[in-house]
Amino acid sequence: MYKIAVLPGDGIGAEIVPEAIKALNAIAERFGHEFVFNEALIGGAAYDVEGTPLPPATLELCRQSDAVLLGAIGGPKWDNLPAKLRPEVGALLPLRKELELYANLRPSVLFPGLLQASTLKEEVIEGVDILVIRELTGGLYFGEKSREKTADGGQKATDILSYSTYEIERIVRFAYEAARQRRKILCSVDKANVLESSRLWRETVSDLAKEYPDVETTHMYVDNCSMQLIRNPRQFDVIVTENMFGDILTDEASMLTGSIGMLPSASIGGQVGLYEPSHGSAPDIAGQQKANPLATILSAAMMLRYSFQLEAEARLIEKAVKDVLAEGYRTPDLMEAGKKLLNTIEMGDMVAEHISKGE
Repeated sequence: MYKIAVLPGDGIGAEIVPEAIKALNAIAERFGHEFVFNEALIGGAAYDVEGTPLPPATLELCRQSDAVLLGAIGGPKWDNLPAKLRPEVGALLPLRKELELYANLRPSVLFPGLLQASTLKEEVIEGVDILVIRELTGGLYFGEKSREKTADGGQKATDILSYSTYEIERIVRFAYEAARQRRKILCSVDKANVLESSRLWRETVSDLAKEYPDVETTHMYVDNCSMQLIRNPRQFDVIVTENMFGDILTDEASMLTGSIGMLPSASIGGQVGLYEPSHGSAPDIAGQQKANPLATILSAAMMLRYSFQLEAEARLIEKAVKDVLAEGYRTPDLMEAGKKLLNTIEMGDMVAEHISKGE
């Protein structure tokens, strides 16, 4: 029996999470597993009811579960709240910290059926398979923040970016081990020509590289990396980088797959892993069943792989997604001429059906 904390959150979160649960239920029926789902509030939805974006009961549920499935949080409705009450700052960051989720894995894989869905040329993106590993509990997002008034009547805002050798070594070792399971190519991304924290990052990676002679190690400035992802994405296998750089680069990398609605993620490191799509709450389409649930469904596959060590089950979900796309089914974000349009629920049903009947 596997206990899963379910946090739909805000916006389209309430629409995409049930579709991932459908996929997990299809897996449970096929393989004889038992998944127990316990739902709780988080983000703006929690603030509206509890006055806090991360209620203590939600955090405790997560701690007592085997894994967490998260939808999306935030939206314009809560943008003007004090920082500590905003969903992203007051819920997501402390949840990562409390669960010790220091490693964020975001695979950017182009499914063959979506070769024409990207805005990039087919010869550039065909065969793209990149794993971005992002340090998740350090850097600017978790650094000390302050504001002070200036003599001219304005304000000065400060965000401190800091990393310790321990924090860097921990995530980089994780990345090296992941690279060993793939094509054995690791690219470390930093801004060592400007930032002292990046100089320490590069020095630490260079030292660790000696322990992994079987892995090809390269270094790249973040601005160059952002260009190379568009120019020649197939050069990358595993990318490891700090928190903010990883946040930005993975959104860019999502467009290699045709849509950010195709990008799952896993946040791991502690006893309980967190699985969520990489996209936001998309309040402009919430309630319309236009959202693409595939990133959430693929995040559930990552849950099976990393939290429950159910590799065959994870692969079956991924195969089901691949087959549905190959058959020409699309949600609005992926729609192109000659394809068959499905809404959120229909896409979830289609994937679950393929899981039930697939090999």
